[in-house]
Amino acid sequence: MMKTWLITVSVAAVLATGTIQASEGAASKAPVADLKAGEAKVNSVCMACHGPKGNSLVPIWPKLAGQHPDYIKKQIMDFKAGNRYNIQMTPMAKPLTDQEIADVAAYLSSQHQSGGVADPELAKLGEVIYRAGNPETGVPACSGCHGPAGMGQGISKFPRLAGQHADYVKQTLGYFKKQERANDPNGMMRGVTVRLTDQEIAAVSQYIQGLTK
Repeated sequence: MMKTWLITVSVAAVLATGTIQASEGAASKAPVADLKAGEAKVNSVCMACHGPKGNSLVPIWPKLAGQHPDYIKKQIMDFKAGNRYNIQMTPMAKPLTDQEIADVAAYLSSQHQSGGVADPELAKLGEVIYRAGNPETGVPACSGCHGPAGMGQGISKFPRLAGQHADYVKQTLGYFKKQERANDPNGMMRGVTVRLTDQEIAAVSQYIQGLTK
């Protein structure tokens, strides 16, 4: 009995060690981000659409400054793999290496986002939707995943929303609602947006634009 138990424990220890070593090996293969290289790549490739230091000047193109690096990396990889499509971004993402993606994500995430100002009337309804959802139609509160201040959760890859252009948020929610964007984990955003009215989408987009830390 004791011999069997010792063998079992030994096997479990070996398997656990192997798992840890495999995880460490996988982690060691991840590129180490270079902020200077990321800055150079952003200035030469990304700035035309996403603006100086990731603060887009065109409201239909997203601000990336201050966004979680893992979220930025996921979106670029999705464009590269064809899991998300955009006529401008897809061809830009395809030639990027894993190292370049890590560099760009690290640099953009380290920048200060410019913030925005909301339309006060629309934002009243938008705040209700963002903080409490709409129980009558089954819309959950946006704050449940994106946080009360709209700062998101990097570990869970929920993006920062605070200060994002209202036009971009509205456009993106529309894509999810029409099933034209489908790279959301477990269809979460598609499930939410199909329950939102166009008025609610416009309102919550304005509220998000005015959110600050």
